[in-house]
Amino acid sequence: MLDEVQQMPELFPVLRVLADRPEQPAQFLILESASPELVKGPAESLAGRVSFVDVTGFNLRETGAEALPKRWWRGGFPRAFLARNDTASRRWQQDFFRTFLERDIPHLGIRIPSATLRRFWSMIAHSHGQIWNASEIGRSLGVKDPTTRRYLDILTGTYVVQQLPPWFENLKKRQVKSAQEGFCIEPILSGSDTLDAYFWATHSGAELDLLIFHQGQRIGFEFKTGEAPSTTKSMHVALEDLALDHLHVIYPGERSFSLTEKITGTPLLAALDLLDP
Repeated sequence: MLDEVQQMPELFPVLRVLADRPEQPAQFLILESASPELVKGPAESLAGRVSFVDVTGFNLRETGAEALPKRWWRGGFPRAFLARNDTASRRWQQDFFRTFLERDIPHLGIRIPSATLRRFWSMIAHSHGQIWNASEIGRSLGVKDPTTRRYLDILTGTYVVQQLPPWFENLKKRQVKSAQEGFCIEPILSGSDTLDAYFWATHSGAELDLLIFHQGQRIGFEFKTGEAPSTTKSMHVALEDLALDHLHVIYPGERSFSLTEKITGTPLLAALDLLDP
């Protein structure tokens, strides 16, 4: 097993030779905390010889629905989630932030002041679940849109931010073209092997929090905080415009129930099983 292999990209040509030996092929477990787009080693040197597995923090299957508030506050890193109290968890998080920004990022050859990147990180945390607005954040930082785009790509490539891209239909409607994030979306995506996940919105106000293409079907997800969710005009527009096979309204309850023929109220934990292979 090789840990933090992104710090030694010169290893990849050696691993390629060892993996290609006809009589003594070798297998390696390689751990890294940055995507191939940033590291460039695995993608360039081990093409056709490597399989990627994204490992997340604790998910809701592992913690249980009753731990949702704790998972929200402490995050999924084991040491933060399992800390003896919130103060200890927060201390670990602060140490992680500092180490990540002051040591890990520079080791990738990225030269951005840690204070700048931390401020950017804080800004997008405060806009969690909203549509990405590069211009607004850029103005606050005093930088141009391409710079904020680069900052976002860096945090995405180091797995501390997940972007949900927009989906476009061939409709006679103006559609939103910016990325989005969301806490309850992450456990659904982490429990699925699909990469075809998007959000959808139009400038007229219709929207869908999550659209997933799974086994030939179009499945929609809306997320509500109320205990008794109901249908909305936006849901019916999404059903028709996107030709959804079904729409699940995710809510903090314990039972599934039918709202219409194609719309179901679904607890978050139950939604985790909808996309099993």
